[in-house]
Amino acid sequence: MAEKNPRPGVGGERNVPYAERAGNESIVYFTRDLSAEGLRRAFEQVSGNIDGRVAVKLHTGEQHGPNIIPRPWVADLMASDLPGASIVETNTYYDGDRYTTEQHRSTLEVNGWTFAPVDILDEDGVTPFPVAGGKWFDEVHMGSHLADYDSLVVLTHFKGHTQGGFGGSAKNIGIGCADGRVGKKEIHTTPGSDDMWDIKNEEFMERMMESAKAVCDHFGKKITFVNVMRNMSVSCDCEGTAAMPVVTPNVGILASTDILAIDQACVDLVYAMKEQDHHDLVERMETRHGLRQLSYMHELGMGNWRYALLDLDNGGARIQPAEAVAHVVPFEG
Repeated sequence: MAEKNPRPGVGGERNVPYAERAGNESIVYFTRDLSAEGLRRAFEQVSGNIDGRVAVKLHTGEQHGPNIIPRPWVADLMASDLPGASIVETNTYYDGDRYTTEQHRSTLEVNGWTFAPVDILDEDGVTPFPVAGGKWFDEVHMGSHLADYDSLVVLTHFKGHTQGGFGGSAKNIGIGCADGRVGKKEIHTTPGSDDMWDIKNEEFMERMMESAKAVCDHFGKKITFVNVMRNMSVSCDCEGTAAMPVVTPNVGILASTDILAIDQACVDLVYAMKEQDHHDLVERMETRHGLRQLSYMHELGMGNWRYALLDLDNGGARIQPAEAVAHVVPFEG
């Protein structure tokens, strides 16, 4: 394991304003079209390097979870744009509906993920993936099957998260590709601790981002990201039917080949909403120090946190986050 830096990182309680961010810009595509067609159109903008044996990493949810990406949208995308691809998941660190492979497969059936192959990546054990330049890790353990794929499509339901503050593309692969017994424990738990969730705030965000970096580095240019900003509770989809009610307006779908740019753009879109529309989700991000995900990805060189947001509904014109959310309607259930 890499030598620890005893000083925690900063930035977890504050979204860094755009004017204070350094570096180049990446492209982030945006559509307000929350539908199967909108998902396909967003993905097609960033699909150029996806070939070979393709994995689609998404959160398939606990049983009957109400907020996951609609299955018909994913089925349409995979049938039209990703024939032969597999959905990939890993077992959970907590004891729930997806704790073992047997339980996980039962939950997949209950939730309707039956239209494509689903590969439980850690069904046959783990593979260490190296972490370059990490503060906490030299390597993180992933489900062993992940190494069998040539390309990875990271399809993410953007939402809040009880411990991470928010869950975007980086959380989807940083936690979601780590296996349920070794890799997730490396991220969540101090060795020898009686509290399996004792790593929190900046340290947790940094460990999670180093795990995400290991996945990004493994796939290189053959990884791409799509975030769906719909049914955004402050709770993760891992809470299933116990998730807090959705109070944040729906926004749209974003796509990029830059993991930092897409997650930063989603956060910026939330902050650009009216205070009464974003209060709960912003509070969740800031109280959990979740914004450290973004500043640490920047420090690790995982992408650009400056970006051009291109409106697919308006000929690809560049827009500001405030323009994108100017007409959102408060969520009413």
